[in-house]
Amino acid sequence: MLLSFKSKAGANVIMFGDVAGRLLGVIGKDAGEAKGIVTVEQLPEAISRLQAAIDAERAQQNAKSAAEREAEEDAEREAGRSGMTASVDLAQRAWPLLDLLRRAQAGGVPVVWGV
Repeated sequence: MLLSFKSKAGANVIMFGDVAGRLLGVIGKDAGEAKGIVTVEQLPEAISRLQAAIDAERAQQNAKSAAEREAEEDAEREAGRSGMTASVDLAQRAWPLLDLLRRAQAGGVPVVWGV
């Protein structure tokens, strides 16, 4: 299933349902809702929560030792996931939505999905 985030502030952001659901949970929205809105008033907190989740994941990755990171990379390669098939982190998945939320905040317009 695909989910499309829309706002007059920018281009639509289309994501797979599982990824979109995870990000909706991060920003404090019910991931089970087929339709929803991030109001202008809710945008600052949504942006803050999403940025905090990204920062927390990056801090966790940075805290890993070089040996742990190398072991993870080796496991990815052994599983055949390298280059374009490598794992995608939260920051990479969240960036388009975070950008849309920031543009919406600057434009004073909401972000909706499922409509």
